[in-house]
Amino acid sequence: MDRTSASSPEPSPLSPLSSSLKTVAVIGLGTMGTGISEVLARSGRDVVGIDVADSAAARATAVLGAALDRAVARGRITEEQGRQALARFRTSTDLRDAADADLVIEVVPENYALKHEVFTALDAIVRPTTILATGTNALSVTRLAADSARPERVLGLHFFHPVPAMQLVEVVSSVLTAPTAVTAVTELAQELGKEPLRAADRPGFIADGLLFGYLNQAAAMYESHYASREDIDAAMRLGCGLPMGPLALLDMIGIDTARTVLEELYAASGDRLHAPAPVLKQLAAAGLTGRKAGRGFYTYEAPGSEVVAADALTPAAAGGRAAGREVRTVGVAGSGTMASGIAEVFAKAGYRVVLAARSMEKAEAAKERIAGSLARQVAKGRLTPERREAVLAAVTPAGSLESFAEVDLAVEAVAEDLAVKRELFATLDKICKPGAVLATTTSSLPVVACARATSRPEDVVGMHFFNPAPAMKLVEVVRTVLTADDAHATVHAVCERIGKHPVDCGDRAGFIVNALLFPYLNSAVKMVQEHYASLDEIDEAMKLGGGYPMGPFQLLDVVGLDVSLAIEQALYQEFRDPGLAPAPLLEHLVAAGCLGRKTGRGFREHARA
Repeated sequence: MDRTSASSPEPSPLSPLSSSLKTVAVIGLGTMGTGISEVLARSGRDVVGIDVADSAAARATAVLGAALDRAVARGRITEEQGRQALARFRTSTDLRDAADADLVIEVVPENYALKHEVFTALDAIVRPTTILATGTNALSVTRLAADSARPERVLGLHFFHPVPAMQLVEVVSSVLTAPTAVTAVTELAQELGKEPLRAADRPGFIADGLLFGYLNQAAAMYESHYASREDIDAAMRLGCGLPMGPLALLDMIGIDTARTVLEELYAASGDRLHAPAPVLKQLAAAGLTGRKAGRGFYTYEAPGSEVVAADALTPAAAGGRAAGREVRTVGVAGSGTMASGIAEVFAKAGYRVVLAARSMEKAEAAKERIAGSLARQVAKGRLTPERREAVLAAVTPAGSLESFAEVDLAVEAVAEDLAVKRELFATLDKICKPGAVLATTTSSLPVVACARATSRPEDVVGMHFFNPAPAMKLVEVVRTVLTADDAHATVHAVCERIGKHPVDCGDRAGFIVNALLFPYLNSAVKMVQEHYASLDEIDEAMKLGGGYPMGPFQLLDVVGLDVSLAIEQALYQEFRDPGLAPAPLLEHLVAAGCLGRKTGRGFREHARA
């Protein structure tokens, strides 16, 4: 069909004002469609929700009513406003009821043929001035526009789940989209209380382009039996401050949807990090697509429920772990921030702590750092002065490792240099009493290499704390092939006593958190390197669209670009995956001495401390 034939009406100029978008049709009343309908109705728009299934329409009305009732109960809207919003929402199973809409937002399943069918049908139904938006997060907006009779009015409008809570909306235009259409929906997003971010048309856009590679790697990590689903999710929540673990998030998104997104990403990038993990195909083929099916990586109380139910993979409450060794005295080796933080944590939990450094002067300086930390807690009312004195009294500074002769647990927190750590462990082997557990806090080096520097590798375990140690709840417990059961159990028991959440992982580069975090950070650098998006756009996308506490470039500058590069190099050396090779831009910045906040310049300029 010739889309420029004389029989097609000539489109009239678009108004750039969002106020012209008074009536909106939402096609597809799943979770996303219902959420979009809610924010539109609450903004004063008339909304017609259209779905082929009567049950979906009925469910959407019930969900919307319940959401409005909660908003009233929490004092966010009045009872009258809730009634009015619900009255502005009606449902239909007939696409022709979109005829009077000023804007149509399509959120049917991620299937190009299905979306094409909807857009083709809409061409014959809606007015020439109507804007057609697709909610896709992976499929080509340009292709949908090119196949439409009105390509200048087709664009992407990608909301994030849960729609009422998440601030980001990605506005995606193709080379065919009229600027006035982009302006109109951008202003609409702002009126809805959202932060619109304009993105070019490529699979995943900005946020999902980074998010789904990370989710895929988490699925692959689980599939390889490297760590349990619970430990993977807890590690990323507690270690990175994320609102949800990756496997729980995959269940919420829908495993079938995630696989479609990854297929599109892989087709565009060829990056193995985007090649869907086989477990995603297996689960999707079995109909175990996540929350909506009642089962995915986790099992749920019912289809559509967010409440996780126990299943055969749920860890037993009692654990069944071997009995550990008694620990009364802990030695901490090191004088830096991590060493003093770890010593503080142990002392506050009631352990006697020996804090050893290369000199008594350095050890006393480390204890002074603990004193300052405790004083700040007293000032904030979190600690009494008496408790502060008791904690400080439990820490004994020492100028050599000879003071570790009677400790039950020795924890090293020295420089991240394998030669330095091996030398220290060889010394601990000679000094520490038989049966003492020897722990390394390394974040990227092989724990077994430290163990092999001793004559008792069965006593050596990884105990990776996160910075700042007093505040961060996570500890990655790294067991080598030589670690004894009771040494492993000892560290678990100690973690629980000091108020930390231990997660088990094997002895490979990155453990859980860094193995998932740093490829994501590296992908963000590549996105800037390719001029797809700016630092600010990417940081905002991940904070507003993913709920991340920091954007990737903010985090890189905080961690240190040299530290980040070293971890990425370790991951690349371990797995030899081309997708893990550090981005050249990161290497260039490190070579130039731009290391982040500590040097005053990284990806951004910073005031020196």
